[in-house]
Amino acid sequence: MRFLKTLIWVTAIVGLIVFAMNNWVPVSISLWGGMRLDTKLPALVIAAFFLGFFPLYFIHRTLLWRMRRRILTLEGNQRTITPPPQTAAPGPSYASGDAI
Repeated sequence: MRFLKTLIWVTAIVGLIVFAMNNWVPVSISLWGGMRLDTKLPALVIAAFFLGFFPLYFIHRTLLWRMRRRILTLEGNQRTITPPPQTAAPGPSYASGDAI
């Protein structure tokens, strides 16, 4: 599984490098208040990727952390619970008037 994950990341990085080399053109972005930002297209694409990736990645890591803590808490609670004490088996019950 780790190999597949590494292969996907390497493929994405190689694709980004090829894209950057073929599209190294300046672009102009209109910002608020009439401001304009001139930057290269690959920088814009990488910035947009990170703006979308990091918030979801942090949410994912936070959920994993919470679930691990919940599992550890439940396992700890399960270890501390003691089984009910064993009681002696009740003797035979005799109806009134029955004797041995």
